[in-house]
Amino acid sequence: MAKDKKPRRPKAEPPKGFRDYFGADVTERKAMLDKIAEVYHRYGFDPLESAAVETLDALGKYLPDVDRPNAGVFAWQEEDGDWLALRYDLTAPLARVAAQFRNDLPSPYRRYAMGPVWRNEKPGPGRFRQFYQCDADTVGAASVAADAEICAMLADTLEAVGIPRGDYIVRVNNRKVLNGVMQVAGVLDPADPEKFEHERGIVLRAIDKLDRLGEDGVRALLGEGRKDESGDFTEGAGLSKAQAEVVMGFMAAKRETKADTCARLRELVAGSTIGEEGVAELETISDLLAAQGYGPDRIILDPSVVRGLGYYTGPVYEAELTFEITDEKGRPRQFGSVAGGGRYDDLVKRFTGQSVPATGVSIGVDRLLAALRAKGRAGGALQGPVIVTVMDRDRMADYQAMVGELRAAGIRAEVYLGNPKNFGNQLKYADKRQSPVAIIQGSDEADRGVVQIKDLVLGAKIAENASLEEWKSQPAQFEADRTDLVAQVRRLLAQGEG
Repeated sequence: MAKDKKPRRPKAEPPKGFRDYFGADVTERKAMLDKIAEVYHRYGFDPLESAAVETLDALGKYLPDVDRPNAGVFAWQEEDGDWLALRYDLTAPLARVAAQFRNDLPSPYRRYAMGPVWRNEKPGPGRFRQFYQCDADTVGAASVAADAEICAMLADTLEAVGIPRGDYIVRVNNRKVLNGVMQVAGVLDPADPEKFEHERGIVLRAIDKLDRLGEDGVRALLGEGRKDESGDFTEGAGLSKAQAEVVMGFMAAKRETKADTCARLRELVAGSTIGEEGVAELETISDLLAAQGYGPDRIILDPSVVRGLGYYTGPVYEAELTFEITDEKGRPRQFGSVAGGGRYDDLVKRFTGQSVPATGVSIGVDRLLAALRAKGRAGGALQGPVIVTVMDRDRMADYQAMVGELRAAGIRAEVYLGNPKNFGNQLKYADKRQSPVAIIQGSDEADRGVVQIKDLVLGAKIAENASLEEWKSQPAQFEADRTDLVAQVRRLLAQGEG
């Protein structure tokens, strides 16, 4: 008789493309998001928390770099037949909220949102299926003054979190200008917007990959297609060489000044009404920003900015970090984009049937946090709590009283709750918790009304650089009156912060 198989134990690991966030990661992210929220709040934006799950109909088919509806989302079908999915960004839920509560919300409606999003894509190095986004949007404002404000706020946000001026640039373009270029190139027919839609999608994605593929790679995608190093073939837009050169000329239209850039763009879109309208909007945005003191050291016009999403209808913008980092192979490269957005006047229309102007930006939280770490503005050791050790099990109430006093004084503290038999294990625990101070009180100290206070930060430094005899002569541990506990701990913590 065959033996019964033992139940298979589950693997103690997250699914592919997902990860766990521990203390320092969560704390640093929250601190960064708090600074971002301060800027958004100062600009008059209100917070919004929408549902993590939406109907597939509400999400639509605007997932980046995907041609077919609903691809790339985590979805399931309910018993009643409805399909639901985890949100893949924070913009699609906003469109639903703006439509659902249009009679209750102020117009324009200004909101910011922060939270995780999910994409059912193939995971890879640095590419996860769950990640954080941080968005700010204005719904109901047709004026490009709203776009200019978003760009200014984005620049202020980067500086507020610790990216100094000179280490970033906000680049601005307009999809109307690109539409004008496509019209001149013969791949957009204003009388039949759906004509050449497939080809335009390929063109957009090709332009968006200019930094990664270079001019030759983009030209290949504009033409017959491109085969990468692995042999995989990507379909091209099928443009002729003459058509492709019109698009390539658009990407190279940036000049030294705003005026020269706009003049070149006007040459490229000559005869296209929508293209000329887009150039005029860029000029207005630039003038509005200049009037507020945002010069080309912070925000520039750059025709190479496209943004991949198909729903953008006007100005688009991207925040790029310009300082160098070293990649996994030791090669220097620029950090790259950490935020992007634009105007999407047709997204809410899916729900209401009426065009509702909207514009907004999304910050890649994980990438921005990685940038702060690269700049030394995050990633330091996270200080743990003060540890009150346990010398006598029957005096737990005394130890809890100590920790209560520390907490009441605003000091992070905890009592050791493991097995107190081995005191060395308590100090090992404090070390693993990166605790700055340990409090020790045995029965002898209790009888005398004192405590031993151990400066764990100083102790670690002495242990690294001194002999045992030198260690004994240092004041890494000292005795204090029990009534001075809070004051002495506060003094040590202040020394550590200094």
